[in-house]
Amino acid sequence: MSGTFPLVFSVTSGKGGVGKTNLSVNLALCLAQLNKRVALIDADLGLANVDVLLGLTPQKNLFHLFHEGATLREILFPTPYGFDILPASSGMSEMLTLSTGQKLELLEAVGELEDELDYLIVDTGAGISDNVLYFNMAVQERLVVLTPEPTSLTDAYALIKVLKLTHGVEHFKVCVNMAPDLKTAKDIFIRLHQACDHFLSGVSLDLVGVIPRDTGVRKAVVQQLPFCVSDPQSPAAKATLQLAKTIAAWEAPENLDGNIKFFWKKLLFR
Repeated sequence: MSGTFPLVFSVTSGKGGVGKTNLSVNLALCLAQLNKRVALIDADLGLANVDVLLGLTPQKNLFHLFHEGATLREILFPTPYGFDILPASSGMSEMLTLSTGQKLELLEAVGELEDELDYLIVDTGAGISDNVLYFNMAVQERLVVLTPEPTSLTDAYALIKVLKLTHGVEHFKVCVNMAPDLKTAKDIFIRLHQACDHFLSGVSLDLVGVIPRDTGVRKAVVQQLPFCVSDPQSPAAKATLQLAKTIAAWEAPENLDGNIKFFWKKLLFR
């Protein structure tokens, strides 16, 4: 990736249970293996689980930034896999909706990392809550994760619809996860594309990844290991590495200067 500033992208979904966080973790690992400087924000602020998937126990998280005066450096947690995480809390109702002041606080804190990163991955919650929409508005690219299940398709469409009609977001990357085969993945993408093309004029979708259904993924979750570590030759691991290579070729959109503070600040008072 060229340029001084990091590229910031979300991994998001309309429906829970599509493997979004697991994909975020393994993408961060693969990008780190490609010699990229990567940080992963757990932006599912009320139901955080990035640290759980990694088997890590950070002492501080974003709750401490907002409510106990912790600094970003105190929260930023290195993993054994070459990337850092900004963990969040789980079961804290105070974190479900960020105030404008908290958004500004997070903006200023994360802005400190600009010179130290190539990629900042934002693992959002699922659905269309205020936090999910905010983080998806704040990034340069959005990777929408869905599975071949019909409910996953309809919820992915709902997320795209809200971001388009309410906030004018038109460009989305798409990854089909847990695909039984390539044809099924392409079919579900075509159905999503047709719905957006028919009802949401101007929306652009790009299928950038297909992660096959892989029994090793569940085993890795139980072991609290990234599946790209537990079995790097597995079908899911190989597909995720290929997706990471695709992401490594992304450039920041020309209408943004790449600066974290620039595009986050313009959102604060909407």
